[in-house]
Amino acid sequence: ESNPPSLLSIEGDDNLQSMLVGAMMRKIKSRTWKKQRYFKLQEDCMTIWYKSKKAGNAHSTFSVSEVEAVREGHQSEVLLSIANEFPANRCFTLVFRGRKGNLDLVAESAEEAQSWIRGIRKLIENVENMGEREKLDQWISDWFKKADKDRDGRMNFKEVRDLLKMMNVDMNEHHALRLFTLADKSCSGSLEDDEFVLFYKMLTQREDVLTVFQEFSSDGQTLSHRDLEDFLREEQLEGDNVQQHAMHLIEQYEPSETAKMLNLMTFDGFLMYLGSTEGSIFNPQQRGIYQNMTLPLCHYFISSSHNTYLMEDQLRGQSSVEGYIRALNRGCRCVEVDCWDGPSGEPIVYHGHTFTSKILFKDVVTTVGNYAFKVSEYPVILSIENHCSVEQQRVMARHLSHILGEKLLRKPLDGHTSTELPSPENLKGKILVKAKKIGGLEDNIGALVEDSLSGEVSDDDDVAEMEEENLHRDSKSKQCLSKELSDCVIYCKSFHFRSFKHSQMHSKFYEVASFTESKARKYLKESGAEFVQHNSRQLTRVYPTGFRTDSSNFNPQEMWNAGCQIVALNFQTAGEGMDLNDGLFSQNGCCGYVLKPSFMRQTRSGFDPETPQKQEDYQPVLLTVQVISGQQLPKVNIKEGSIVDPLVRVEIHGVPMDQAKQETRYIENNGFNPVWQDSLRFTIHTPELALVRFVVEDYDKTSKNDFVGQYTVPLTCMQQGYRHIHLLSRDGTSIPPSSLFVHVRIKEV
Repeated sequence: ESNPPSLLSIEGDDNLQSMLVGAMMRKIKSRTWKKQRYFKLQEDCMTIWYKSKKAGNAHSTFSVSEVEAVREGHQSEVLLSIANEFPANRCFTLVFRGRKGNLDLVAESAEEAQSWIRGIRKLIENVENMGEREKLDQWISDWFKKADKDRDGRMNFKEVRDLLKMMNVDMNEHHALRLFTLADKSCSGSLEDDEFVLFYKMLTQREDVLTVFQEFSSDGQTLSHRDLEDFLREEQLEGDNVQQHAMHLIEQYEPSETAKMLNLMTFDGFLMYLGSTEGSIFNPQQRGIYQNMTLPLCHYFISSSHNTYLMEDQLRGQSSVEGYIRALNRGCRCVEVDCWDGPSGEPIVYHGHTFTSKILFKDVVTTVGNYAFKVSEYPVILSIENHCSVEQQRVMARHLSHILGEKLLRKPLDGHTSTELPSPENLKGKILVKAKKIGGLEDNIGALVEDSLSGEVSDDDDVAEMEEENLHRDSKSKQCLSKELSDCVIYCKSFHFRSFKHSQMHSKFYEVASFTESKARKYLKESGAEFVQHNSRQLTRVYPTGFRTDSSNFNPQEMWNAGCQIVALNFQTAGEGMDLNDGLFSQNGCCGYVLKPSFMRQTRSGFDPETPQKQEDYQPVLLTVQVISGQQLPKVNIKEGSIVDPLVRVEIHGVPMDQAKQETRYIENNGFNPVWQDSLRFTIHTPELALVRFVVEDYDKTSKNDFVGQYTVPLTCMQQGYRHIHLLSRDGTSIPPSSLFVHVRIKEV
């Protein structure tokens, strides 16, 4: 048994040593709620325990694996509100995965704060560097600790049986008892932590993988180097350099040193390989940036957020800079800022005419400046919805240039032809403002324009749409624009779209049209090919209609089918729309830019999403997915003693002809290791645009099925053969060790 990786590094690490001793810190919930709590890292180096100062034994714990990041200083709304009371060097914020709220802390001293910040970062890094096997062991022991009620580090058979129920395992009593006795090496009638891990592993024997292993093994015991090559060639269809690849897999995943020396792979090694990223359905070669990033911006799909400042719904939700941090950290490259006149001359950001809370424009700009390039160096577009007076627009322009400095694109790129947009590569590290502009790009280049000039521009699209949809708002139909703000707009000038004909004749490459989803759908149906062509020349933004007050999302796929680049979604709302967005942008280094297929970039291609079979090099494919089995599906139903009845649905999202769904049957009472062995088949006419979404649900004959997990992958990034799909939760975070085991084939028709 290997030690947990954290123990190896602990001896020499002062930060971790002091965390093991623990520290008194203030937990801050608001300006007024600031309470002392004692925080301490547990011996396992994976759990942080804390309790209040008062007597009594109420305490809480959380696992390091739940922490996504540590932010130093006043980096949350709450800490900013008490900034004058506690200096930044004593403050830090723990950000949790998924929907769990942040934890804001103030240490007694700057040294102590640093110690915890560095220590936790080190522990997070440990978790991220754990191999699949260590992650599994960790997951099992987290469950063990959760269930060990009297904290004596051991469990009798009845306790183990209850724990298995919690872990979604429904099993034969007799079989379990036999394994329990085998695992109880100390013959004490109860299992300790590592004995439980052993018991769990015996329980999770993978018969489905064993069958595959034995089919390729010459002696039924191991895979020789040659056996493994055959498997990679015939099943995994990895034709390139198979010999070296087999060597690498043995080197990387075979736990037995003896087998390694003999150049063999044991069943354990085979299982490790199939559970790893190389054995997963997503092709690791397409994880990094592999696309050409030197083409004009309009040739890419761009990950985009709508109402970025909202954390919840559009009527009463909380506005927060946290919304910007989360979106940018998810690779989003276009964020929306809704600006209104605020008190004492400072513009504010909120969802106009509603009860959402308000934040300062300058705080939004500061946050965007700080987080824009943490996960991607490619440009960020600030989509400004401007409802401000000329005076406050001047303040906006001032904040943009003071706060963003060099990051703000102030003038057209040197030597850049003024006939097409620059590329993501050329714009690395730059923030572009998308807003109304007086005149054209030419005016930024040489001509001096008088300062007093303020052009009249029609009001923003949102209001126009609202009026069309008969929701009258008290809006000025004309709005004056300040020259200073206008000058901040270079390659993204908002303009009012009339028709594709008109645009082809008159519009400029740097003009961006915005459509509501319903408008875009209308154009899609009426003139798909023209829409695609329009988008090969300039950028288009599509956003949810004003009627979605619950901040729900439309299906972005329809819009991508027409080549729309800036398809703005409510990042704060989990569900199918965001799953597809995460799926599309999970390739190319998660950098927020994905190159459109070549037939959407050529002005003359004539591609129409409604009739893909008329495409010049039309080549449909047949996708066959055999859904073999599931592993450790998460428990969804809170009802005592209920176990999932899982089924798997495979959905194709693509051009209208490709939209399809098929389901396996459901398996009763088994979320632990259900076996389906069901084959699903799809014909796909435009594979370049197709996304494949795997959804696991808990079947319920009387009501709507409960969601269990999902995973979405572009068809072009799928690996063939025997693959694991590592499922994600409703909000797109990973839920190890839940997975599906499938076999994939893609053939030309």
